Amino acid sequence: MYYVPDGTQMCGFYECEECGTRFLNIQIRPTMSCPYCGETPDMEIGPDEAMPAMSETAKLLNVVEGVEEVEKMDALLSLAVTGGDFEWI
Repeated sequence: MYYVPDGTQMCGFYECEECGTRFLNIQIRPTMSCPYCGETPDMEIGPDEAMPAMSETAKLLNVVEGVEEVEKMDALLSLAVTGGDFEWI
């Protein structure tokens, strides 16, 4: 699968408020950092640099449960990203 490993039982369906990207993640939290527009802060800072702040812009829209539902949602979202084959729908 594109977003989550095969056989995933439950995952979170997220949408980023900044870039509008929707994605699945096996971590289920109310908010998380967007893997597309959110930067992971560089924790190696110098003495004159400020500590970077983590911004969690992706909000949990839904919890997807069941192997078949997770596979279906992953396939639908990956079609939008990869432009893959949609004959099976």
